[in-house]
This record gives sequence, structure tokens and C-alpha cells, in this order.
Amino acid sequence: MRWVPLRLKNLRLPLVSALAAAVISGCGFQLRGTSPVPAALQPLAVDCPNALPARFCESVREQLSLGGIDLQPKDSANYVLTLRDYSQDRRASAITAQASAAEYILRHSVSIELLTADKIPLIAATDLTASETYRYDETNVLAKQREEEELQQQLGDRLAQQVIFRLVPMTQERIDAALEAHSATQKPTESP
Repeated sequence: MRWVPLRLKNLRLPLVSALAAAVISGCGFQLRGTSPVPAALQPLAVDCPNALPARFCESVREQLSLGGIDLQPKDSANYVLTLRDYSQDRRASAITAQASAAEYILRHSVSIELLTADKIPLIAATDLTASETYRYDETNVLAKQREEEELQQQLGDRLAQQVIFRLVPMTQERIDAALEAHSATQKPTESP
């Protein structure tokens, strides 16, 4: 009868792992980096012109792909996510007694819009902004330049995440309601 406890012992780890996986998935846990974008927005095109940073555009597309969104060219997509007016700004936010910058604020912004293939707006043009402050040290210029470059990349990625989070509420019910509201405003008014 010694084999029964050994079998149970061997099953303990897989059983506990399966139970933990069930509990985690049941509470809505989602791995970081996966997109919570609803499947109702499929297929989706991302209109990101060459004037925008390529890394930003790729970050948006990658996050959508990780979330299982089917990305297509504009002519074969049901929805188009338009990204425009990307800007980067760097301003001194604190000055030393010698009138040199002691702290900078970096700000990235982009304008987004979500349209159906028929150009019906689901999300009107909206500006999104991400910012970060960092201390500047004149005695360590190279390290601070590297820090600024890393922060610039992080801000672009953070802005891409904001774009994705703006798409989260676009369930099929919300899309249908927006389409109904649009068609109601497009009907000609009858005059007596």
C-alpha cells in the first residue's frame, strides 16, 4: 500500500498548479503586455503616417497583435485607428542658482481617432499625453543624455499603452449604440 501515498505526492504539484491557474484566471488576472481590446474591433487597421516615430507605431501594433487583434490594411479593415500629430517636448522645470536647468520635464502627445470603414466616428479625435520629470546634472552629461533617451522611449511606450486603453470600452454593444446614434442624426428631418 506504499504506492498510494507516492502517487498522491506525485500528483500534488500538478493539482496545485491547475488550481492556482483556475483561481488566477477566474479573478480576471491578465499578463502584462496583453491587450484588453475587445474582439469587436476586428479587423482593425492602424493608420500611422511616416511622420510619427516608427517605434511608437510598432509599439501600438505589437500591443494590438499581442491582444489577438487582427490587423489589416485600411481597405480591408472594418475599423481604422488613426494616429496623428505626435509631438515631443522638453522643458526646464527647475532652475539652479546659476540659472541653469536642474530638472526637465519630457512630454509626448498624440492625437487618436477611431472610425468605421464608412468613416463613422466611434472615438472622436482625442489628444493623449504622457510626461516624465528627471533631474539634470551638468557634471554627468553623458549619463543624463542616456537617461533622457531611455525616458523618451518609455514615454513612447506609455503613450502606446494609453492608445490601447482608449479602445478597451469599444464592445459590440457600444459600437452598435454609436452607429445608431450616428444614423439617427443623419436622418433628414420631416417638415409639416
